[in-house]
Amino acid sequence: MEPQLKDSVTDGIATVVIANPAKRNAMSAGMWRALPDVLERLAADPEVRVLVLTGEGDTFCAGADISALREPGDEQQSLAVRAEEALAAFPKPTLAAVRGFCVGGGSQLAAACDLRFAEEGARFGVTPAKLGIVYPSSSTRRLAALVGPSAAKYLLFSGELIDAERALRTGLVDELHPAGGLDKRVEEFCRVLASRSLLTQAAAKEFADGRTDRDAHWAEQARGSGDTAEGVAAFLERRPPRFTYGI
Repeated sequence: MEPQLKDSVTDGIATVVIANPAKRNAMSAGMWRALPDVLERLAADPEVRVLVLTGEGDTFCAGADISALREPGDEQQSLAVRAEEALAAFPKPTLAAVRGFCVGGGSQLAAACDLRFAEEGARFGVTPAKLGIVYPSSSTRRLAALVGPSAAKYLLFSGELIDAERALRTGLVDELHPAGGLDKRVEEFCRVLASRSLLTQAAAKEFADGRTDRDAHWAEQARGSGDTAEGVAAFLERRPPRFTYGI
């Protein structure tokens, strides 16, 4: 099977699957190049309320296809950074569902998601030091913001893999689940996210990511959305809210 990204939308949950099983779901140049377009299409779909990124089979992503790094220039890294930034900028909640290896470019993609749920036995690593590669500055800052400077330096300096328990302690992983339990938990949690106000989520995502120039924008969005009135009415009437922002 050719390396590819598969995507689908079910009940408001978009799923993007990294599929390159012959190379433990390593990202080829074509896959890096395709990801921003896939994300743009899904972001524009009003049915999509949350996005899940995962790998086919029992591996999330073993990184970039190392054979492509033999080519001259830094195109592979530029493609990876563009894909990572497109994922980080996705305007709706994103969740990486990780089993097996999440290494190199795989960790780069997982860190660009809002949340990361993992299965016991998953292994994480940021491995440019094994290849003599300068890790992108934007990726380094994102990793340090996620796990703290010391843990980021440990990962980057050593290139060593860490287990899922340590990833959970450092903040690289948000939830850890036993084998066989990840898919059910991801689906349950994504249904919760899909039922909440996208207005709240989109504003919170920008603020949490450091935007300081959008207060007026989101205040205006809140005034015009109707989500606040609906949320209060639903609470008082003891019924599930029917939020409409973004639909």
